[in-house]
Amino acid sequence: MKDKRFFGKRILIFEGGARQSLPFIRAFRKLGCVVSVLCNSKLDVSYVSRLPKEKILGFFDEEDLQRSEETLLGLLQKKEFDLILPMSDFAAYILAKNQAKINPATKTVCNTLEVFEKSIDKLNVMDVCMKNEIPCPVTLLNVKTLDDVWNSGLCFPILIKPREKSGARGLRVFSTKEEMASYITQNEISLEDYVVQEYIPEAKKCYSANVFVDRNGEIKSNFVYQSARWYPIHGGTGTLNISVAHPEAIRYSNQLVQLMGIRGCCGVDLIEDPRDGALKVLEINPRILACAKLEFLAGVNLAEQILEDAFGEEVTEYQTYKTGIRVRVSQIDLLWFLKSPDRFRAKPNFFSPWHTRDQLFAFDDPLPWFAFLISGMKKYKKQIGRKEEFRN
Repeated sequence: MKDKRFFGKRILIFEGGARQSLPFIRAFRKLGCVVSVLCNSKLDVSYVSRLPKEKILGFFDEEDLQRSEETLLGLLQKKEFDLILPMSDFAAYILAKNQAKINPATKTVCNTLEVFEKSIDKLNVMDVCMKNEIPCPVTLLNVKTLDDVWNSGLCFPILIKPREKSGARGLRVFSTKEEMASYITQNEISLEDYVVQEYIPEAKKCYSANVFVDRNGEIKSNFVYQSARWYPIHGGTGTLNISVAHPEAIRYSNQLVQLMGIRGCCGVDLIEDPRDGALKVLEINPRILACAKLEFLAGVNLAEQILEDAFGEEVTEYQTYKTGIRVRVSQIDLLWFLKSPDRFRAKPNFFSPWHTRDQLFAFDDPLPWFAFLISGMKKYKKQIGRKEEFRN
């Protein structure tokens, strides 16, 4: 019998340019929901998709918070939705910041502003880890000056990264005192705004644990994937991700998420330190992760969990999922192939189609793949430039 619990629910996907919007649109449609997408460009993957019921074009840009907020709030005055689902840190922040201005009848899938801000603060996350014996890189707290770093006993190489920026933006690695002092002084950097920690050598095993916590604080699923390839090849974004079983990653991420008081979807990034083989937490993303399609393919229905949680039903629990499932961003994976010296030695093989699906391509909805190729590559080129800064 077809599930009709959520038939007709009006869902707004907030930021239709995010590639993770597509599997959610498809899953919500299967549950009978009416899905609208708020897009910033006609080249957004959701805007060119045939799946949404309604496509709304409006302003959405991280460089202009006020105008982006006005776009959303103005839309909510004209149209009614039962649930709003953010697809990025920026979208989640806007929802968290403006919950009081949104009609209480409209459910928002976001944390409180206090929890959100504590979770995106990388230094705060490291502090929580160290105080609760959750393995993480050795991190300095209360650093104000370079003397605080020199007197800490932290050995080079030393890494610094902004406390609240996502990904590798602003990340820098220093090999000597002189190099670090010169960079900090010339760029007038305030170390209070940065995380200062040991540099973990480039690892071959990077993981993300995707946790779903219901409104009562109970963990209903934890799905782990490993990035087998990434671009740029030094400190980049995963281009081929594989679902894996990793009890240790699940244990650490469950503990951390509950200590932070997070609700809903959340991703915890971890790395296996090649020096001692220990798994260590890097950061938290209090939102849906970009590789959500892999989780759906592995058997975890995040869309159903979100609806159940939002509308007061018992949330379906997933204790297992399929492992060995692969999803790749083929456009970016091709760049990895062109640049990597391991292009013919990598495992899994670049040309292997076994259990592999594309992040964006579908025969019944092919246009998002091409839209991402045109507009997404421009965005990634900009991000890649930022990520390679710390190598220069």
